[in-house]
Amino acid sequence: MSACSTNCSCIAYAYDHRKHECLVWEGPLLNVKQLSEDDGYGNDFYLKLDPSESIMKGHKNTKVVGLLWAIIIPTVSFALVFSLLVYCARRKKELKRKGDNLLLLDLTIESNSSELTESSRHGDSRRGKVKMPLFSFASVSAATGNFSPGNKLGEGGFGPVYKGTLQRGDVAVKRLSRKSGQGWEELKNEAMLIATLQHKNLVRLLGCCIEGDEKILVYEYMPNKSLDFFIFDAEKRKILDWGKRIQIIQGVAQGLLYLHQYSRLRIIHRDLKASNILLDTDMNPKISDFGMARIFGGNESEANTSRIVGTQGYMSPEYLMQGVFSIKSDVFSFGVLLLEILSGRKNTGQLLGYAWELWSSDKGSDIVDPLLLVDMSSMSMVLRYINIALLCVQESAADRPTMSDVVAMLNNDSTVLPYPNEPGFLFVRSKVKANPISGVSDLSYLKNETDSIFEGR
Repeated sequence: MSACSTNCSCIAYAYDHRKHECLVWEGPLLNVKQLSEDDGYGNDFYLKLDPSESIMKGHKNTKVVGLLWAIIIPTVSFALVFSLLVYCARRKKELKRKGDNLLLLDLTIESNSSELTESSRHGDSRRGKVKMPLFSFASVSAATGNFSPGNKLGEGGFGPVYKGTLQRGDVAVKRLSRKSGQGWEELKNEAMLIATLQHKNLVRLLGCCIEGDEKILVYEYMPNKSLDFFIFDAEKRKILDWGKRIQIIQGVAQGLLYLHQYSRLRIIHRDLKASNILLDTDMNPKISDFGMARIFGGNESEANTSRIVGTQGYMSPEYLMQGVFSIKSDVFSFGVLLLEILSGRKNTGQLLGYAWELWSSDKGSDIVDPLLLVDMSSMSMVLRYINIALLCVQESAADRPTMSDVVAMLNNDSTVLPYPNEPGFLFVRSKVKANPISGVSDLSYLKNETDSIFEGR
């Protein structure tokens, strides 16, 4: 290399590994053939260039690279910005189409019964495939006057219910409270269950709204609100004559029978109470609020849970004390509800013991709402219904009738009714007689508003 660099005539050089000698080219470079006769060795060929040419080449390379970057960077940046704008536009369009306009809902069209029936035919495994109409929060808010207090129909344990006014009718909007214990699982449970169940004595779910923290269910509107609105009010209860009370009792019994026996899914409601019985224009009852309902398999008869849900005064003793629930748990709740309808009294703890004490003393008529005593011709039927109610609230679940038995007893006046055993809870004036159930050392939470204590038998 040193020899070539000091020789102005040298234009190239190479080292021949085979001959172990340096090859130098002077003058025009016409032939490098002698480098190709190598066997097993590679030879590096060095070409001498003018320094200025090398610098210019470097400058040209730098200019080319700079030009490429000047083209590539803006192009890539433009592509990224364009892609982002397209994504945002599509996302915005999807969000706009996320929910239908509730205000345009056609209430004359029932839910897609063929699709729902097909889904329910396959049991719980296909519940997630039921399609439920989804409404936008903006349209739900508009329908309820931005959830105006004037449109508020009432408030349950999981949040307020509002009246929604549409172009073709009214709906009831249940807005789950963010402070409530009911969340996504309960909402999904209620939506899927009601969507797959079709019965005239079950409330119809029209759709739902899920946006951000908002969880909303939209039902058919029941103009007469719920049963507790009437039965526990001294003035409004006058509307419920014996004929209407029979109508309500029969309807609730039919709805429960459908859930337990005739629906394709065996359902345990677990929260049957007066406030969950809605009344339509003709005072026909419809069971609502399936957030706590539970599906049973074909061979299941009972189940255990460590999470006790429901309403004090309506829960069966085996469920409240041991977490065991079955269709007989709903039967117990129905018995309590039946006694409330017949007496016009709310079960705050004393009702079962009071009814049992009078019944066992042959004073059953003293339980009856005085408003029903106007027509004494119906007294025998009222007393028969009290007998049925006491059969439903017996301490042992095995002693209680099924809803099929209850419906038969309600409809067949000639059937001789058995004498009931003591109810599951009796009012005690002093203390709790029974030993606490394992895991429950303090029964003070069973106290009612008047600080009465129950006996868990």
